[in-house]
Amino acid sequence: MDWNARFPRFIALLLAARSASAAANKGWHFVQNGTSGIVALESIIVSDTLALFFDRATNDPMQIDNHTAWGAVWNLETNTARPLEMKTDSFCASGSFLSNGTMVSVGGHRGTVVPQAGDGLMGVRIWEPCEDPTGESCTLFDDPSVIHLAEDRWYPSSCRIFDGSLFVAGGMHVPTPFYNTDPANTYEFWPPKDGGATRPSAFLARAGPSNMFPRTIALPDGRIWIAAGNQTIIYDVEKNTETILPSIPNNIQVTNPMDGTAGLLPLHPPDYIPEVLVCGGSPSDPATPHLQLSSQDPATDQCSRMTLTEEGIKKGWEIEHMLEPRTMPEFILLPNGKILIVNGGQTGYAAFNSTKDPIGQSNADHPAFTPSIYDPDARLGQRISNEGMPSTDIPRLYHSTATLTPSGNIMIGGNNPNGAIVYDIKYTSEFRIEYLNPPYMTMDRPVISNVPKQIDYNSKIHFNISIPSSLRGEHIQVALMDLGFSTHAFHSSSRLVFMDATLSRDGESLTVTTPPNNRVYPPGPAYIYVTVGDVSSVGARTLIGNGQAPPVADQGVPLGSHHHH
Repeated sequence: MDWNARFPRFIALLLAARSASAAANKGWHFVQNGTSGIVALESIIVSDTLALFFDRATNDPMQIDNHTAWGAVWNLETNTARPLEMKTDSFCASGSFLSNGTMVSVGGHRGTVVPQAGDGLMGVRIWEPCEDPTGESCTLFDDPSVIHLAEDRWYPSSCRIFDGSLFVAGGMHVPTPFYNTDPANTYEFWPPKDGGATRPSAFLARAGPSNMFPRTIALPDGRIWIAAGNQTIIYDVEKNTETILPSIPNNIQVTNPMDGTAGLLPLHPPDYIPEVLVCGGSPSDPATPHLQLSSQDPATDQCSRMTLTEEGIKKGWEIEHMLEPRTMPEFILLPNGKILIVNGGQTGYAAFNSTKDPIGQSNADHPAFTPSIYDPDARLGQRISNEGMPSTDIPRLYHSTATLTPSGNIMIGGNNPNGAIVYDIKYTSEFRIEYLNPPYMTMDRPVISNVPKQIDYNSKIHFNISIPSSLRGEHIQVALMDLGFSTHAFHSSSRLVFMDATLSRDGESLTVTTPPNNRVYPPGPAYIYVTVGDVSSVGARTLIGNGQAPPVADQGVPLGSHHHH
């Protein structure tokens, strides 16, 4: 006798009762919710409820003061966007937070389309911390007559460093169709150092012409790992010296316009040994004139990983392969220490209208619709999987973004491989916002509360935790995370530092040891997520360090020094 046929309602009720005790776990799944009003070409989470989007000043549908908007404030609770008043064109800018919690956007484009958009090539845009949950009273300070960079920079990179300031690298002086033919082969800082002068970079000069958006990562000793073209170095800000590292294997180019992506793997106490991972990009020779390149040229599936110790550098790059080739992928650090690989195309390049056979205007084709997970702790050759991963049908090629949110899901936006907003083309300008939900979004989750709003280095903090009965006794991980600034297949300042934690006897509070100093985690905003088993909490926002404006002095204790309370 077929029970399902005979008693379908009984079976349904039985299943409903079973899932009522535990939330209905849907596994990984996509949810499309809301439209961004402007193309989300750059995105950054600025509070528990708000993200900022920036675009090029062209013909986005959203309007402000009787002209097209190119900035928007996104409300994570209502999935709605409202326009943001801006003065300079933020096309292909970068950004991060400072030690006092201020968001700074740097660089941009010479506004040429919207008369109200000023020259953003030296743009510095400031978003002060704003607690208004709707963002309606929050403003962006953007006045080039008051603050600006020292050099024109379209496609620069940036990252927060140990003194809480922004390290700004590379870019170009004038718009070019593809390669960096008029490079800004220099570094500078915000707020300025060196009396406002820029620092010439021999490395950026060597790494051209596909060296835009150099990938920059602050290391736990305060130095900076940088990739451009197929080359990598460690740059010492304090000594102004470059240490040349082995190049990316097999001549793979990993920066714009042949974008791969790069990330710092999670840092673990007590040694915080840095490892970098670089995935995707192009095997094409950057000496090839761009009109001889094709939108159908295969991207690479190569991932390269290196431990940045003397021994690790000697050992060189360890290679493995993604499940598909990808150009313009993004890495998202997850609270459990794994990495999500998402977005991008399987053939072609960044930029638009500059190959011999663009698809409409897109230099890339064959979108990668299915995300993968990279597990840093698995064995070589077994780290990358897309088992149980859903596929989307929204292409995310050039000018796409992705970021972890405070609630723990991944917000994905953008796609505009076009010179302006276009609708009648294969790869149209994309306004749909999509969330990729990990399994824990539909499960009973641990809940953390009373997390201090400001924490010091090398100290113990306490906060409450409520652990679902289904997870009691499971392994606990506490992550201190910078959610980063997403643009052009890279996440500036993205970081995860694990913190040792002890659960109280009653199972209701955690004692957590913060990172030893401001080099392991540069001072500034952070989110704390607790993962029990494989189920992560909603993140709690905090500020680590003394909260002063940069430059701030070293805080905490040097790595490797034994300390007692």
